[in-house]
Amino acid sequence: MRKFGKTAASVLALASVAMAAPAMAKHHENDDKKMEETAPTAQDAEKFVAKAEKKLFDYSVEASKVYWINSTYITQDTDALAAAAGAEGTELSVNLALKAAKYADVAGLSPETKRKLDKLRGGIVLPAPTTEGAATELNEIATKLNSAYGKGMGTLEGKPINGSDIEAAMGTNRNPDQLKEMWESWHNQVGAPMKDDYARMVGIANEGAKELGFKDVGAMWRSGYDMPADDFAALTETLWQEVKPLYDELHCYTRDKLNEKYGDDVQPESGPIRADLLGNMWAQEWGNIYEIVAPEGAGDIGFDVTELLTEKDYDPIKMVKAGEGFFSSLGFEPLPETFYERSQFVKPQDRDVVCHASAWNIDNVDDIRIKMCIKVNGDDFTTIHHELGHNYYQRAYNQKSYLHLDGANDGFHEAIGDAIALSMTPEYLVQIDLLDESQVPSADKDIGLLLRQAMDKVAFLPFGLLVDRWRWGVFDGSITPDTYNQAWTDLRRQYQGITPPVDRPADAFDPGAKYHIPGNTPYTRYFLARILQFQFYKAACDAAGWEGPLHRCSFYGNEEVGKRLNAMLEMGASKPWPDALEAFTGTREMSGKALTEYFAPLQGWLKEQNKGKSCGW
Repeated sequence: MRKFGKTAASVLALASVAMAAPAMAKHHENDDKKMEETAPTAQDAEKFVAKAEKKLFDYSVEASKVYWINSTYITQDTDALAAAAGAEGTELSVNLALKAAKYADVAGLSPETKRKLDKLRGGIVLPAPTTEGAATELNEIATKLNSAYGKGMGTLEGKPINGSDIEAAMGTNRNPDQLKEMWESWHNQVGAPMKDDYARMVGIANEGAKELGFKDVGAMWRSGYDMPADDFAALTETLWQEVKPLYDELHCYTRDKLNEKYGDDVQPESGPIRADLLGNMWAQEWGNIYEIVAPEGAGDIGFDVTELLTEKDYDPIKMVKAGEGFFSSLGFEPLPETFYERSQFVKPQDRDVVCHASAWNIDNVDDIRIKMCIKVNGDDFTTIHHELGHNYYQRAYNQKSYLHLDGANDGFHEAIGDAIALSMTPEYLVQIDLLDESQVPSADKDIGLLLRQAMDKVAFLPFGLLVDRWRWGVFDGSITPDTYNQAWTDLRRQYQGITPPVDRPADAFDPGAKYHIPGNTPYTRYFLARILQFQFYKAACDAAGWEGPLHRCSFYGNEEVGKRLNAMLEMGASKPWPDALEAFTGTREMSGKALTEYFAPLQGWLKEQNKGKSCGW
């Protein structure tokens, strides 16, 4: 699974709600004479921004510590502290947004100052309105939802099973009745109780967004991509259409293999795929069922990363050290000692924690950490590289001013570690002595290697898109509380071609069973990251002088790649994302072409396998 990384500039949203917004008054030409006499100047705006950044920086350090403790030690007391910190952040952001409004239309603003003022206004996850008590209520609800997810339990054979364990079990269990039980119990026990609180939270946040001048929270989220909100929505749909033919072929092939294994009664040979059969609670990544779909001959690639890690006596720390080693091979400085002293690598046995992996920058400088409940398996080995990508990005731009301490857009932050993970080829595993050279698959195994990658990378694409498609509908009112679940189910069928294993009641709230919904983490970033990581990967391979098939490239150990990559990372959020993209890839356009080039051999093979079958759903 790809996880959320926390950045300094988003610390006011560490609980994903800590920013609020006031009504934004604009200056007009017919303002009264007194207003004209006191009209602010561009110099005033620059001074204001500098003071605002100082206040935000100082607050963020203290708030980060509170949120870290709450995430790694969930109690009523730490919940209360987190809610209080969120309320403080809300009050601060309201005050700064009110003042920022005075400078929005000042003549002579520098592009940098204008960009920072816009970020103060629009860089919000869930905005509370200025109504008395609204900010406190919003933060209390958000903290409650976040903690409820962290404490969530499902059942397996009637016995309670926690979140991290049920995720692992969904990946290894092949009993359709037990899979159904785990899926249904998790969605019923974790998601359903959140529905009313979630609806109330949406109502409050929408009021705040409207006071800011946005139609709703969804429009506000889409405004943060250096283009009009509607244009951004259209861009994501265009990107999806570029890669959809590849997904359609993968879906058709996978459904056929599941039908062969389970029979028509469990998985029909036509229509959507049963959601719990795909090796993941949310059917968002399918790599865990690779052995079911592995192509004959090419499917046996000769090794399994989980088995290799076990055979080589890897533990969580050794896995993290290996991830650090990749970045070191590109010329990046070693992680600070405090990273290993202060990170959470394994789940404590004595308390509740949020196991969902994330990367943190506590002091906006070098107190970087990851929070995980690492298990010794291939998925977590990849996730470690992903989270470290956030940390190295945070570190690269830590000399920027506060409002530029972030990725060029949120998809950039997610894509860095994933691009590194694409370079974790068999040859790389040999270089780090995890795989014997004799075990490196020959070229005739490439289809197997690509299919294994596609079961995660390609399978995720529609899910990465639909989560926020659902939320945008919730925020704009086209999806109402009484249709929350049906709309979710419909979107999953439309984009993913999947269906729940059991009929869902009208009062279900299946979206709440996915962390990023109660956690209020915008999700389009993950879709963008799936696109961008292949663009970054191809750019790195080009810089390394790679001439073979794209999917065989590893740039491990190439310091020239590290230099070029660092040049982009150092920019942070100081420039529009097309500038950052161009700095590393040479193009200003996001595109799915690198992804389709990477998987081109597989797509051709899938088409052959699917001949004569009734594809689609």
